[in-house]
Amino acid sequence: MPKLSRLSLRSVLPARQSLAGKRPATGILFALGGGVVLSVNDLAIKALSGSYALHQVILIRAFVGMAIVLGVIWYSGTGFRQLRTRRPKDHLIRVSIVMVSNVTYFLGLAAMPLADAVATAFIAPLLVTLMSAVILGEHVGPRRWAAVAVGMVGVVVMVRPGAGVIQPAAILVLISALCYAGSHMMTRRMRGTESAMTLNFFVQVGFIAVSASMGLWVGDGHLSGSSDPSLAFLFRPWVWPPVGDWWAFVATGMAVGIGGLMMSQAYRTTEASLVAPFEYIGMPMAIFWGVVVFGTWPDHQAWVGIALICGAGLYTLWRETVRRKVVDVAAPSGDL
Repeated sequence: MPKLSRLSLRSVLPARQSLAGKRPATGILFALGGGVVLSVNDLAIKALSGSYALHQVILIRAFVGMAIVLGVIWYSGTGFRQLRTRRPKDHLIRVSIVMVSNVTYFLGLAAMPLADAVATAFIAPLLVTLMSAVILGEHVGPRRWAAVAVGMVGVVVMVRPGAGVIQPAAILVLISALCYAGSHMMTRRMRGTESAMTLNFFVQVGFIAVSASMGLWVGDGHLSGSSDPSLAFLFRPWVWPPVGDWWAFVATGMAVGIGGLMMSQAYRTTEASLVAPFEYIGMPMAIFWGVVVFGTWPDHQAWVGIALICGAGLYTLWRETVRRKVVDVAAPSGDL
């Protein structure tokens, strides 16, 4: 991987002017990259959910993620002054939404197969598109709606939901998806004054504060003993991880630090309704990890779903490129 220059790192720092609508491909690439990196987080959390407490995993993950954020800030040369904010209330609301989204998703993930949980969570891009139109007033054309719909059909084709999907764990994941979409609405509202670094820094601070508090309260395991996988994951006592498990802790921390930064930048610089369909990259990644880690190869029907999902995203990118070219030709010089 090529070494990042100080100039390239500044691209994730506070923007002095909006890039939305000028270079949508940049936001799309950030979304694709963020989706791939964040899929590692799902894999690692699933691997850890049977042996450790959720708040212990989140605390270690947050420390690793914080180290990444602080390291990038230091290397960028811009300094820590960018972490100053005049919007502490907005950060508190956003961090709370992100916290609920993460906790409900991980609790659901502990009780569901990885592919089922990821597929259920992929109602989030549809919610993002809906909220971007209703709350942010962004224009969502019929082709974007069609692309999102095709992507959702692809998820259904791959997962083949049956009677067992609508269960308490799936409801937790649906709540997570709603909060996830809401967090991106907050990101779009705060993009003018807050950098991707600032957004991620305060999220990591929130994770550390809440998970440490939970550890002090229930880390001794006095509420453990439930047979439900989600409750067991939440109230299990803290234990010292053996060396063989540290890869998963480091992987989840690096994934959330790097992937979260990329996804925040995607939603800061590009319309939410355009970015959302490209988060479907997470579903093919779930299939990929199934093949590599668990030796489960998708059948023909699963490949149809992958084709629908990837095809919908690529079609959206192609349509946006064509539309921007038309606008660039029609607009007077200097207007864009």
